[in-house]
Amino acid sequence: MKRTVILMLDSVGIGGAEDAAKFGDQGTDTLGHIAKANNGLKVPNLIALGLDKAAQASTGSMPAFGNQPNAGLNLPSKYGFMREISHGKDTSSGHWEMAGSPVEFEWGYFPPNYPSFPEDLIQKICQEAGLPGILGNKAASGTVIIEELGEEHIKTGKPICYTSADSVFQIAAHETHFGLDRLYQVCEIAFKHLKPYNIARVIARPFIGEKKGEFSRTKNRHDYSVKPPQPTVLDSIKNAGGQVISVGKISDIFAAQGITKAVKASGLTELWDVTLREAKAAPDFSLVFTNFVDFDMVYGHRRDVKGYAQGLEYFDSRLPELAAQLQDDDVVFITADHGCDPTYKGTDHTREHVPVIMFGKNVKPQFIGGRDTYADIGQTVADYFNLPPLKVGKSFLDK
Repeated sequence: MKRTVILMLDSVGIGGAEDAAKFGDQGTDTLGHIAKANNGLKVPNLIALGLDKAAQASTGSMPAFGNQPNAGLNLPSKYGFMREISHGKDTSSGHWEMAGSPVEFEWGYFPPNYPSFPEDLIQKICQEAGLPGILGNKAASGTVIIEELGEEHIKTGKPICYTSADSVFQIAAHETHFGLDRLYQVCEIAFKHLKPYNIARVIARPFIGEKKGEFSRTKNRHDYSVKPPQPTVLDSIKNAGGQVISVGKISDIFAAQGITKAVKASGLTELWDVTLREAKAAPDFSLVFTNFVDFDMVYGHRRDVKGYAQGLEYFDSRLPELAAQLQDDDVVFITADHGCDPTYKGTDHTREHVPVIMFGKNVKPQFIGGRDTYADIGQTVADYFNLPPLKVGKSFLDK
């Protein structure tokens, strides 16, 4: 019985990439800087799987993890790090490349300062959606701009539109005063009008609360994404009769391409609970793919160094539960899609190497070095399931 699981630790980079300076990210190291800033990091299971050695190979120095408790996980693993060949350092590029479809073109981006969006674009969206106008119209942190404009939004009925360093158009609106279904409808309209701008995603950001200091985003976020430029390993599995089970925002990122079952979840605890449930119930010839978004959305972008460390330690604490339910031929991958160093300037993603760990009862222990593309994971999954090779990537599966 062959099954795979991919645990995507969103933004957990392990050291600046060779081309980091091109992105203004020289000197970044998400994992290493978090460990140093917190005077250590209790992640014994990840270390048992080789994360420390992967990070050392990436940066040239061992992260300052400090003394560790005993690991509850004792399974053989392959470990190393991966370089990104996609042109950006965004969510879509990282995920798609990992699945075998790198983004070898330039996304469209909006300028950070007001007004970020062209006037004719806003007019088209407002006219079709019946909106009195928009608020925001600049690059911003989602939580910050909701605090800034939430009360005005409730009063005027104007949605809060903002962007970031990513190729995104984000729309925040109140779940009850504006309406969740109406927010989704506005996002669909915006997605249609954004096609000429080559923007990767429109993101619905619903929130609740009645006044400043009480606003909070809900788990009903929804991403409207363009499709990957070429078929991915998810398509290969689905087309061959296998199951691809998305947990969290994976289905949105891939525009539902190659997905056979999408399960909503948010927050580290719920994401872990759902992953364990789906992995246990998954049939033969299946992939369970989970994005642990909190590392990026809650900790990285908000520059919460302590919270990031606590999140990593919590993630680590639950790995033995997954290991305990693995069958003989199951394999698990742990990786990331980019960095988001919370000790670095700004609030954007950082161009970094990412870890690649593969473990399971019958995995041959091996240091697999620095990989030339994230697509090596997709190629390894295809190889594992005896599927035709992808156009990009090299398998590190033992034959």
